[in-house]
Parts: sequence; structure tokens; C-alpha cells
Amino acid sequence: MEAAEHVSKMGEPSLMFDSFDVDMVIKVLSHTMFSPFFIFFIPVFYIFQGLPYRHPVVVTSGIYYLVLSLFLFTKWASRLYRNRGSVFFRPGRFDWGEQIVVVTGGASGMGELLANTLAVRNVTVIVLDVNPIITENYNIQYYKCDVSKWEEVQAVSKEIIEEIGQPTVLVNNAGICHGKLLVDLSPEEVQRSFSVNTLAHFYILKAFLPGMIKEKKGHIITMSSVLATAPACRVSDYAATKAAIYAMHDSLRYELDNVHDCPDIRTTVVLPGYVATKMFQGAVISSNPIIRFLCPVVQPITVIKAIITALDDQHSQEIFLPFYAGLGPYLRLTPSFVRDFFMNISGANAALEGFPEAREKGN
Repeated sequence: MEAAEHVSKMGEPSLMFDSFDVDMVIKVLSHTMFSPFFIFFIPVFYIFQGLPYRHPVVVTSGIYYLVLSLFLFTKWASRLYRNRGSVFFRPGRFDWGEQIVVVTGGASGMGELLANTLAVRNVTVIVLDVNPIITENYNIQYYKCDVSKWEEVQAVSKEIIEEIGQPTVLVNNAGICHGKLLVDLSPEEVQRSFSVNTLAHFYILKAFLPGMIKEKKGHIITMSSVLATAPACRVSDYAATKAAIYAMHDSLRYELDNVHDCPDIRTTVVLPGYVATKMFQGAVISSNPIIRFLCPVVQPITVIKAIITALDDQHSQEIFLPFYAGLGPYLRLTPSFVRDFFMNISGANAALEGFPEAREKGN
């Protein structure tokens, strides 16, 4: 067979599986088999049908209900504890009109989509990029800035605070991917990867976090990747940079809670799988319908919706998209042959084969 029959370009999912994948199945199950409200009525239904309380069906469904409720309660309690929340009151309403959001790398890709989506909500959006954003939204302000350079970030942050005000939301989104084998990466490319994907996060935080700490509120969105927990071939530099900011996210959370006493400054890290953006144009995935069902391509709008929901919730959290991305941290705990099995069926090790050449042709 021709190679084209085995792989398809990133961002071109088949119509048949475009909207039907494992994530949809899990979403349905979360409202049925994994919903305490739904499961509660199963033993009740059988009891009303005349079965005795000790009947195996009633006992089994009752035990399942208790186990499920305990699991979800523990999950809820963990989130409440992490956010120092109240048992009886949720955080106040998130006032979108009062927000000043900084989006790095906001001139294209997901950054551009996020900036325009937030602008529709009457949010003041500040885009930091080396290229200007093309938009008709009047409340998007563009500042030219190479976020990989501390001098530029420091200078532009002072301008923003003086001209617009202290940002309340930071979205560290800027990123690059070379898609090369480690031995093929030049020293300049390695330096560039860490400068844009990792150091830029530190620079943005150093520039704007002191103001948030002073106000004791805000939200920091860190764009990481599933490759931070499950690296593959040809992403040694990219995966390393994303793993670094994943660790930074955790450390920052502890500093805000234990040193600065700022639990209301929320921190959310997003770890998506394959996202259909120009950055990964030229990458390939298996056209096998089963693999595409289990490992679907993530559309940018899905990530944007998750970010907006996180801002609305006002909770610190980790967002894994799609479902398989959440398995990444646990793969290291499995035997090596199990991990390799999942890596092979996902096609992750071959996804970026010929990536630089394919992207150059696409441009």
C-alpha cells in the first residue's frame, strides 16, 4: 500500500470519526454509569419492583453506588483542598468585563483564537508576539515583543501596566516545535526551543506576577503538552521544555500557597495531545479508524473552551485533552512493554517523521 493510505495529515480527521471518539463515549458514561445521581435510582428501582434489600442485584448496585460516590467525593475534596475553597460557597462570579488578559504568541494558532474569543466577551486582551495580530476586535491591544528575551518582556510589561493596568490573567501560550531527532538539532535550535517554550514563561511571570501577588488575585494559564509526561521520537527538545514548565507550574502553586499566601491566584496547566494547528502542520497520524477513535486529534476550539471554563470555575487545575492524554503520567508506572505498546498503537513515535520537510512544503 502507499504511505498515504496509512497516514493522514494532522487536522484532517475523517468525517466518520470527526465527532465520534472515546472522549464522547466517556462523556456519555460520566452522565450515566459514572454518575451517582443516575446510579442511585438503580437499586431504588429494583426495590420498588419488589426485590428484597438483600437481593444480589440490589446489594451489588448499592455497593457500586457507594464506591463511586466515595471516589467522586475524594476527587471533589482534593480539588477543594487545593483551592482552599469553602464547603458551602463557591467562588464569586468571574467578571469578564473587568479582566485584563495577556496572551503570549497570540498572533496565530490557538493564541489568536483565544484572543478573539475572549474579546467577544468584552475582555481587554493584550497580545504579545513578534508578529501583529490581524483582528477586527477593538479591545485587543497588540504589543510587539519577543517573549524569549527578558529585556523586551521587562520593557513592554512596564508599558502595559502604565497604559492599560495590571493584568489579571496570564496565558503563557507561545511555543515552537522543530520536530527533529536530537542528533539533528543544532545548538541554536535547542537554545531557541528553551528560550521560547520555557524561559518565556519565567520572564512573563517575573514581569507580571508581583502585581498579582500585591492584589492577591489572578489566574495563570500554562500551556504544556502531553509530551511532558509521555515523550516520543523527534521531540526531545520540545518535550523537555514542556516538562520543565509542568514542574514550574507545581512549584509556583506551592509558592503561592505557602510563601505568598495567595491561594486566590489560580494556576491552571493545560496538557493537550495532538492539536490541529499550524505549528504541527506536516505531522501525520494513523488513518486506522480504531486508533483515531482512541487517540483523536484535538481541535483548537476544544482547548479554548476548556481554558474559558477553567477561568469561569476559578479553580486551579490540570487539564488533559483528549482522554488519552490523562494516561500519560501513569504510563511511567507501567512495565516498559506496556508503555511501548501504547506508544506504538498511538503512532506517536512516527508522527513527526519527515516533519520539518513537510512543514516547509506546506508553507
